[in-house]
Order: sequence, then C-alpha cells, then structure tokens
Amino acid sequence: MAKEHSFDIVSDVDQQEVDNAINQAMKEINNRYDFKGSKSSIERSGDEQITVISDDDYKLDSVLDVLRTKFIKRGVSQKAMSLNKIEAASGGTVRQVIDLKSGLSAENAKKVSKWIRDEKLKVKVQIQNEQVRVTAKSIDDLQTVIQLFKNKDTDFALQFVNMR
Repeated sequence: MAKEHSFDIVSDVDQQEVDNAINQAMKEINNRYDFKGSKSSIERSGDEQITVISDDDYKLDSVLDVLRTKFIKRGVSQKAMSLNKIEAASGGTVRQVIDLKSGLSAENAKKVSKWIRDEKLKVKVQIQNEQVRVTAKSIDDLQTVIQLFKNKDTDFALQFVNMR
C-alpha cells in the first residue's frame, strides 16, 4: 500500500461535453415551436467562447435557458460560464458572448488552499500551476476534503482528479 495518497483539485471544462450540449441545444431550438422562423443560434468560437445569437432579449434568454439545461444534463458546471453583456448584432438581432473559464486562477487556488488549512485536517496542500494537490496518509482525510468542497458554495467550478 502507498504511504501517501493524493488527489488534485482542478477547474476544467470538458470540451467534448460542451460541444455535445451545444449540439443538443441547437436540435431543441430547431424543433421548438416558439423558435420557428427565428434567427436563434449557438456557435462555438474557439475553446474559450460560445456566441449566442437571437432575435431579441426575450428569445436570447430562452436560448440561454435551453443551453444551461443541456449543460446540466451533460455534467458541465454552470460556474464555468461567464456571461458578457448583450450587444446588438447585424440584421436586428442581439448577441451575447459566453466565456468558458478553465483552469484554477492563482487567486482561487489560494482560496482553496486556505479553506483546506482552516479545517485543520492532517493534509498537505500544494499549489501547482492551475491545480491544487492535496496529500495525506489517510484516504479518509482526502475524502473529508472532497466532502468539504462538495458542501461549500464556491463561485468557480471544481473537479477532483488523479486520486492515488
């Protein structure tokens, strides 16, 4: 048995699941009666952005609601989405760009590290680039840390990977 166990806390977005959610949302929009004849669409602009276009603010909100629902069903966190302001687009439509936040910023990594240290558990915490490594002799301590974050309401998405 290993002397020490560890896992990493990261904030990543599964790009394939985002693509699947967008495709499912577009299928639903194309089939829904309230979107017949509208210029509503969801487009991917690189790995970090999604552009939502619709006829007016009301329909744009409906498209975003459909997209959020598909994100939830595909297991993509809502906290990974950062909505920019609504702007006018060509043809009398409106557009909203959504930034996908990926990676744990240095500030958020420090917050995570502080929360763990405040619990006074027998674990070691290391910040490594865009992730936080938690190491302990007991798997139970690691599971306590995971449970701490599942019960904590953070303003950024967290995943727990590489459990060893």
